[in-house]
Amino acid sequence: MNAAWRNRYEVAIDAAHQAGALALEHFDREVAVEWKADDSPVTIADKSAEALLRTTLLGRFPDDGFLGEESGDTPGGSGFRWIIDPIDGTRSFVRAIPIWAVLVGLEYRGELIAGVCRLPALKQSYRALRGDGAFRDDRQLHVSTVDRLERAHVYYSSISWMKQAGIDRQFLQLVDCTERQRGFGDFYGFVMVAQGSGEAMVEYGVHPWDLGALIPIVEEAGGTMTTWDNTRDLNRPDVLATNGRLHAKVLHILRK
Repeated sequence: MNAAWRNRYEVAIDAAHQAGALALEHFDREVAVEWKADDSPVTIADKSAEALLRTTLLGRFPDDGFLGEESGDTPGGSGFRWIIDPIDGTRSFVRAIPIWAVLVGLEYRGELIAGVCRLPALKQSYRALRGDGAFRDDRQLHVSTVDRLERAHVYYSSISWMKQAGIDRQFLQLVDCTERQRGFGDFYGFVMVAQGSGEAMVEYGVHPWDLGALIPIVEEAGGTMTTWDNTRDLNRPDVLATNGRLHAKVLHILRK
């Protein structure tokens, strides 16, 4: 295993725990909410957690690049870039819903090589390093072996996103083909696919910081994660994660 990859991965796990603990101090309490230009919320917890991650990660690896939801993109010269969402699920955070996470992704020369997803309120961590597998805490993860749509569980964030993307008709066709559909939004549907609890997560409206940590986790668990036209593009708003066995079938329905 590449020592530089492993070293950064271990630092990322520790930094995500620290940032999560900091954010948790503000959870389920009165917290002021600001609204950004894209109508997404931000709180002191988001800003403080990202500042901690930026200080910790660049303090250890000052030549690395850094892309954070709140602080923007800072180029580096090492070939590594950190991709950070200090609180994925801020809308849940401010409504005292415990499904939110600190996301720390690591990219090397354009390839996403590691991801850490820390759920402070649930006291869980999902993590993965290329070639090393995906884990929830110390349990190795594997996607499900379900290969029939009629037995599949499908996750999504919000029906409103499907309408905005213009695929509400196709999504309802997917609903008709599958066993269960649950609105596990943000990161949660992706890690549920990674641990084999469901077969597909359909999402729209994402950004690089929403996906950087999750792609390695899903793929190291044996899953597949692409755009809706079966390409890889962190800057696209559409994404599909599956157990791999059903990827082509779900894409076919979405693209009708």
